Amino acid sequence: MGLYLFFLDTPSQNIFVVATLLLVLPLLWLKFRVFFCNDESCSQVHPVEGPSYDLVEINNYEELSEEISSSLFSNQKSFGCRVFGKMIEKDQITVIGEEHTVRMLVNRCDFWLYFVAYFCGGTIGLVYSNNLGQISQSHGYVSETATLVTIYSTCSFFGRLISAGPDLVGCFYPSQMYTKKYTSTRTGWLALSLVPMPIAFLLLVLSDTESALSTATGLIGISSGFVFSAAVSITSELFGSKSSGINHNILITNIPLGSLLYGVLGAVIYDNQIKMSTEAVVVGGSKVCMGRNCYNETFRWWGCISFFGLASSFLLFLRTKGAYQECYQKRNWISRF
Repeated sequence: MGLYLFFLDTPSQNIFVVATLLLVLPLLWLKFRVFFCNDESCSQVHPVEGPSYDLVEINNYEELSEEISSSLFSNQKSFGCRVFGKMIEKDQITVIGEEHTVRMLVNRCDFWLYFVAYFCGGTIGLVYSNNLGQISQSHGYVSETATLVTIYSTCSFFGRLISAGPDLVGCFYPSQMYTKKYTSTRTGWLALSLVPMPIAFLLLVLSDTESALSTATGLIGISSGFVFSAAVSITSELFGSKSSGINHNILITNIPLGSLLYGVLGAVIYDNQIKMSTEAVVVGGSKVCMGRNCYNETFRWWGCISFFGLASSFLLFLRTKGAYQECYQKRNWISRF
């Protein structure tokens, strides 16, 4: 089937070529950069850092800690308002990569913010994709179901690819990643990745056209794909790499839980719309709801839930921003030696 689509289907060829180029170009760029650089430019390449800071002996660590803590305190004062000040500072993560046991994990407020962001973001996008066939049928676009599935899968791939953006920037331009004026954090990228989700559901509520459905499906695919790919790295950075497997398995328990809750919510609303709708038709011996109202209320609920996930991810970013700044300042301080 794959060979048939590749040789006979022109759109499939285009998607395959673009995907291959996006995967290979970063590797080719690194290869060309190493091959063509001269001695002076190669001497400016930053060395690869080790996995731990214990490899470097810091004699003035107390002075460094005081300097970092004072700068972080001033940043927290200017960044957060008084209303959310205590919420941001209470039991927040102070060290990136600190190992967390299961008991420490479930007692950590940052973990539950992360859990809610995933539960109300990536999981709801997955549930949307599972119901995509019935959604397109209710809108009268049965013939476009395969196209919508292709759009979601393709955009999900690009979302997973975009999640590697911070790592590529840090690889090629490390000096620009770890500065006082600019701090790139995975939790910040997570918050940005969840922005398209409520916008997509708002678009579905306001319009039932085929273009709106296709655009919303693409936005949801990009957002959910980013979350699925970046979640493993975020779990390792925030809660330690040694226990990342167990911690991440605890995190993704939200997927079956969310699939059940969101699926039941959509099913209950769908059945109620069949009872109230005069446009229901019988397909294969069962009633099928037709019209915009079949999923309109479900989209409103999912949009509100996804907005709550976005707020949770933004709060997680505020609480972890100081820890990332401290980590980056330590890297810059160590790189001087």
